[in-house]
Amino acid sequence: MSGTVTQKQIAELRSQFGDDATAKILQNAVTTTTIQEVALNRDVVASTDFSFSTKLDDWKATSQKASGRCWLFAFLNLFRKGAIEKMNVKDFEFSQAHIHFWDKFERANANLEAIIATADRPIDDRTLGVLLDHPSEDGGQWNMAVNLMLKHGVVPKSVYPESQSSSSTYRMNANLRHLVRAIAAEIRGIMESGGSEGQAREHKQRRMADVWRLLNIHLGTPPRHFDWQWRDKDDEFHRRGRMTPKEFMAEFVTLPFQEYVCLVHDPRNPTLQTYTVDLLQNVHGGLPVIYLNVDIDSMKDITRRILEDDEPVWFGCDTGKQMHRRLGLWDADLYEFEQLYGFKLGLDKEARLRYHQTAMTHAMLFTGVDVTDKGIRRWRVENSWGEKESGKSGFYTMNDSWFDEYMFEIASPRSYLSDEMVAALETEPVVLPAWDPMGSLAR
Repeated sequence: MSGTVTQKQIAELRSQFGDDATAKILQNAVTTTTIQEVALNRDVVASTDFSFSTKLDDWKATSQKASGRCWLFAFLNLFRKGAIEKMNVKDFEFSQAHIHFWDKFERANANLEAIIATADRPIDDRTLGVLLDHPSEDGGQWNMAVNLMLKHGVVPKSVYPESQSSSSTYRMNANLRHLVRAIAAEIRGIMESGGSEGQAREHKQRRMADVWRLLNIHLGTPPRHFDWQWRDKDDEFHRRGRMTPKEFMAEFVTLPFQEYVCLVHDPRNPTLQTYTVDLLQNVHGGLPVIYLNVDIDSMKDITRRILEDDEPVWFGCDTGKQMHRRLGLWDADLYEFEQLYGFKLGLDKEARLRYHQTAMTHAMLFTGVDVTDKGIRRWRVENSWGEKESGKSGFYTMNDSWFDEYMFEIASPRSYLSDEMVAALETEPVVLPAWDPMGSLAR
């Protein structure tokens, strides 16, 4: 039997579809409006309550605008509550642009160091391909943000505000990718012509001046120090004086983020085992990206307990699946695509990972949970897509069914882990390849 599509087969398919009255009605509907609106499960929408037994947020949602900085917004938003309380102000934002600048600079350096380390591989090597495909992207993960803050500190948003390029990163990223790839070609050329690793690194160091220049032009020069003073919500004036970004971090970041560990739910692999991803790094010489794989119920329990102890939770998920942006709603059965099409799409969570149908794509912040005597019903989420046409003034509701299917990662204080989990943190990390979906970057 030939695998070629035949005219006979096409004629049969035409006839079958043409004779299906339901299919014709669906065709009429979907060709005139979005399939999301046609397939939207009205029962799920009507039955979802947007109130929560635990709610932490008393601040406005932030906006990453046209950038892939969600992981940095969620990371810094985690510390807003403590800073707001310490300064006794109504609202406050750390500068996302500041930590973004340092990510760009450090990531270019880390990528080029990886180019040096892989110089003996052919140019079509798969790992080298990952490095060259994504030398300067916006996305990232929890441990990467930790590395940046430990090394470079943080500043208030007023000290280092948004620029056109931090709010809309496409053109800057395109030019930075071009530059980093050009330097990569030069480094490989040096080493292929008999040059030493030291000579390649000297060339890299010289060319990092060009990376610095590009980023300064697009984003502004990050401050070495700044004067900090503010008036609180009781109209009292406070003057802290001159501070460095690391001094500001030490005083106003109140959570012990260095003690946090990254928990993932990866049904492909054994739980209570640590994992890392080959060459997944943004700060050369920084802490490695390490995950502890746990079951989904344990992840839920830890998330709930942290929230009930009055602290938000950073998390990563596959945000675009079964989501309605305007309503600010996630549910595993929000869209009835299978019922509309009349066939099964299949694939459970494990298979979706294996067959490239899912991965962590976005990072946000849990700021609430609704728990009854029967268990968890829903979760409250602070997104970073602004307030307009995005949930309830930028806050979303995640029904618990969605957590099971599309949640992948949380950052948790070590103290919330079970004894078994703490022991498992000492296991030798299994190294996943650079292209593994667990290495996907939240944008």
